Amino acid sequence: MEKTYSNLTVSSSPHLVTKLDTQKTMMWVLIALAPSLLVSTFVFGPRVIVLTAVCIAASMFFEWGYEKVMKRPDTVKDLSAAVTGTLIAFNVPATFPFYMAVIGCFVAIVLVKQLYGGLGRNFANPAIVARIMLLVSFATQMTTWPAARNVVPMMPGIVEVSPDVITGPTPLAIVGEGGAFSELPSLMDMFLGFIGGSVGEVSSIALIIGGCILIWKKIISPATPVAFIGTVFVFALIYYAVKPVEGASAIQMALFHILAGGVMLGAIFMATDYVTSPIMPLGKVLMGIGCGLFTMIIRLFAGYPEGVSFSILLMNIVTPLIDMLCLRLQYGGGAKKKDE
Repeated sequence: MEKTYSNLTVSSSPHLVTKLDTQKTMMWVLIALAPSLLVSTFVFGPRVIVLTAVCIAASMFFEWGYEKVMKRPDTVKDLSAAVTGTLIAFNVPATFPFYMAVIGCFVAIVLVKQLYGGLGRNFANPAIVARIMLLVSFATQMTTWPAARNVVPMMPGIVEVSPDVITGPTPLAIVGEGGAFSELPSLMDMFLGFIGGSVGEVSSIALIIGGCILIWKKIISPATPVAFIGTVFVFALIYYAVKPVEGASAIQMALFHILAGGVMLGAIFMATDYVTSPIMPLGKVLMGIGCGLFTMIIRLFAGYPEGVSFSILLMNIVTPLIDMLCLRLQYGGGAKKKDE
């Protein structure tokens, strides 16, 4: 008679051999995102907090509602939906309409996460898919960037829409349109976050602080962020050494591409997602390298000035293949030897 073992549980990733459960892990992710939220609120105003709260509430509501209708266990308390909502808010402009953000939350939670079985079964990062969907569906609103309210850099194209809203191009948009290096904000302004852009991607120092918290708590491995950021730096360094920009060195342009756009946010908080990133250490490095390569190819040679979201989505799709490759390299395998 076959024995059964009631104390064995088979479940989907993430598999954590630690005192941290999913709820505590997600709580630490929210804590790590807090510095960026504070800087963005200072730069863009209190609407950032309202937008983030709307996205969190909508994401948690959609998760609760779907599980209620489908009679599945309630997982709202694990805070994964709250993290997804926060990341969606971080990937849109501070002036983004609330109802559009709610649509993005529905896509992320219901279509990308719950329809595939919930946390641990989604094939791609829900917030990444939501951002791409919003960019394609609401291109004007997604590319109308508010400039920094408290410290506005001298950038061309800044327009006062109303006494409370000033819009202007992002640094990547200026470069994409062939602007000179002198037209860009300083690297220090970009490092601190006094530039236009999405809510959560403008302050590199705030994102680095959050990344250090996650690494300290061993929630993420530094392999993917370092490989991602390093690949962007090396690619840009080589490109601008061959095709220099007037008034800037190749190193300055390489630093620019690290600090501009969503590289820091994507590398630290989105490419490291447990479910949609490789398991093996080598796989994490390959994930980062692939994201960096696709990001720079899209930035320099494609029609979009930014490629972080697309690059992460592409690497999410090939993550199972990366895992298979790394497992084979680590443990061997292949064709069996023919009998002599």
